[in-house]
Amino acid sequence: MEKQKVHYSELGLVNTKQMFSKAMAGKYAIPAYNFNNLEQLQAIVTACVETDSPVIIQVSKGARSYANETMLRYMAMGAVQMAREAGSKIPICLHLDHGDSFELCKSCIDSGFSSVMIDGSHLPFDENVALTKKVVEYARQHDVTVEGELGVLAGIEDEVSAEHSTYTKPEEVEDFVKKTGVDSLAISIGTSHGAYKFKLKPGESVPPLRFDILDECEKRIPGFPIVLHGASSVLPEYVELINSYGGKMDGAVGVPEDQLRKAAASAVCKINIDSDGRLAVTAKIREYFAKDPKEFDPRKYLGEARKELINLIKHKNQTVLGSAGNA
Repeated sequence: MEKQKVHYSELGLVNTKQMFSKAMAGKYAIPAYNFNNLEQLQAIVTACVETDSPVIIQVSKGARSYANETMLRYMAMGAVQMAREAGSKIPICLHLDHGDSFELCKSCIDSGFSSVMIDGSHLPFDENVALTKKVVEYARQHDVTVEGELGVLAGIEDEVSAEHSTYTKPEEVEDFVKKTGVDSLAISIGTSHGAYKFKLKPGESVPPLRFDILDECEKRIPGFPIVLHGASSVLPEYVELINSYGGKMDGAVGVPEDQLRKAAASAVCKINIDSDGRLAVTAKIREYFAKDPKEFDPRKYLGEARKELINLIKHKNQTVLGSAGNA
């Protein structure tokens, strides 16, 4: 049976155009939270409704495969309906995170995504341009927004993996944006995928993000939406909780929240957060099992995890990204 094509507007979703222009004017960043399951999505919607924050719910290629693409469409539709029934008009965008091919981006657009990322950052510049442009041309026909990437982030998250980071070259951004027609650009300024973003020796602190590169990019493409990937803070309280209940996450460290606040007040108008959510969920489940080893009802321990994730997301919206109250 052929898969049914659907436009994102039928699901109640929006693209990122208006979200980004408001964020740029208001000096805050739109949160982009990854999800793979029901509890994560419920937590994202609940927290964003309660903080009156616009939100990008995003899935990677692996998450789409895990959740099933048809199920995912109805989950996104349900997320919008859930917000509306709570009396909220927050805009919700469904975004493909790190799309790695034209075919995947096209499939997502055809199945109701309102925004896609095509990540050609590992390719030579001209090949990245050609691939990104091809996705943009298809997306334009459906009023879907497209995110491109220049520069490579180190670290591992889902199927995205790189040994070393390559900072974005500011002298390439103008040419890339002009040639591809993308709506936003992910750049590499020292953030990293996963929970082990920096290898620190005892007494060392996290190196600051390369705000000089961000400033230079902003000068070359003024008013253009810039995106930060790999921007989880890997909050120490969750790492400690995981480790205290049998986990092994020694040396996990992320981007300090004050640096993300600074980025959110600049041209950065979308900040991706995935690892922090995973850590919050894992920490609470480990704690629950340790404290009540007889429990086997998933609603009990997943319910606790969901509650913690709501708290985390509200904190991010209110104090890190500045998106609260800006729906």
